[in-house]
Amino acid sequence: MTGNIEGTDGTTSTSSTSGTGDAASGASEDQELSQWTQRLTQALQILDLDLDQKLVDRLSDGSASAVNRGAGPVTALLVGYAAGLAARSGNTTPTEAVQSAAEVALRLCEDGADGGPDSGGWSSTGQ
Repeated sequence: MTGNIEGTDGTTSTSSTSGTGDAASGASEDQELSQWTQRLTQALQILDLDLDQKLVDRLSDGSASAVNRGAGPVTALLVGYAAGLAARSGNTTPTEAVQSAAEVALRLCEDGADGGPDSGGWSSTGQ
């Protein structure tokens, strides 16, 4: 079955709800995402990062499940920002910095919106 979906901006797109082509659709989406990622990293001049899309998906899904849907993009942004700061110091590669920041975020996801290592505030940190 094919239908039209009206977007919030007034545009209309076509969607298909048939079971055929789901695998092809997923492969197409993966390819589109890969192309988008390559275009965006080039446009942002991030030439030394090998993006782990599965890690980004785990971060987004994990934080959305632990908190709410809005936590996915916020988590990805904050992990990227923290990784950028760490990599800028020169003590780690961009890929290692992303992995390290992602591990921190994924540990927090295990505790949901409350609890975890940050629940006591800054009292146990050097900050």
